[in-house]
Amino acid sequence: MERYQLIKELPSEERPYEKCCTYGPGALSDAELLAVILRTGTKGRSSLSLARQLLMSPQCKEGIQGLCRFSLAQLQKQKGIGKVKGIQILCVAELSRRIAKSTARNQLSFTSPESIANYYMEDMRHEKQERILLVLLNARGDLICDRFLFSGTISSAIASPREIFLEALKYEAVNLVLLHNHPSGDPSPSEEDIYLTARLSECGRLLDVPLMDHIIIGDRKYMSFREENLIR
Repeated sequence: MERYQLIKELPSEERPYEKCCTYGPGALSDAELLAVILRTGTKGRSSLSLARQLLMSPQCKEGIQGLCRFSLAQLQKQKGIGKVKGIQILCVAELSRRIAKSTARNQLSFTSPESIANYYMEDMRHEKQERILLVLLNARGDLICDRFLFSGTISSAIASPREIFLEALKYEAVNLVLLHNHPSGDPSPSEEDIYLTARLSECGRLLDVPLMDHIIIGDRKYMSFREENLIR
């Protein structure tokens, strides 16, 4: 039977909490940081062992960012993770997402596809289904509002140009940007993406509410129809 070393059995300089106090959080590994958040383990198993277990799960196969992919129910299926620890992990993941978005906000410019993609990246790249986000802008290019309008299956989201432009007209938008995510992580456009963009671009010209860009969010990467000269 595998033996899990308890925190108290470690030399004091190797215990995550004490190590953080002495050297700062930058000296801690991903597992050690997570162990500090979890604080306690379970009977016969340390918080460090629980942290390592989580980081070896399929959701975290690409690294610690996989914590954002867990639901509370999935976390509670992990041995030693109950409701309280699950909520702690979810809150840390959400806090990291908000910090990343707040940082991106400082560089946000709706004339820059990269800036837009960076700002919405953490909101969209962890989604398990495709979701379509409508961004409405005024005459100065400032944000009026942004709204998720559609969700689909894991491979598709059904978007209605009629509903998109009803929203734009309701808020008296002058320009709009569309974003949607690809759960696969690959932002390459499908034939349906290209067809939808062409329809929205044509509707925008007719209604004098132009589609400035359609941005597909992948995993830490994006594709802009504007940058690829696929919007006239």
